[in-house]
Amino acid sequence: MPPDTLSLTFAALADPTRRAILTRLSSGEASATELAEPFHISAPAITKHLKVLERAGLISRSKQAQFRPCKLEPQALQQASVFLEQYRQCWEQSLDRLDAYLQELQAKGSAA
Repeated sequence: MPPDTLSLTFAALADPTRRAILTRLSSGEASATELAEPFHISAPAITKHLKVLERAGLISRSKQAQFRPCKLEPQALQQASVFLEQYRQCWEQSLDRLDAYLQELQAKGSAA
């Protein structure tokens, strides 16, 4: 059975360290050592985080001699964005209805 890519994406994004890694990679490629610098975790722990991100398709790693730069793959977030967009529209419609109702209440209160 093929993995559910949306579940892999959300599972990867569930961890604050992995989200911070993605934020750092949004400004350009970096090595695992560079990515580990702001965290107080071991190199094997960073490697595990990178593997989760790579398995979800959120990053890619290439090999240039001894250097293995990590690169953000933003298109992998598109499926999650599409999923969340459906709910954003629903929330906005609910808020619009609430706003209209509150305005109606205010108008009735002003008229009395």
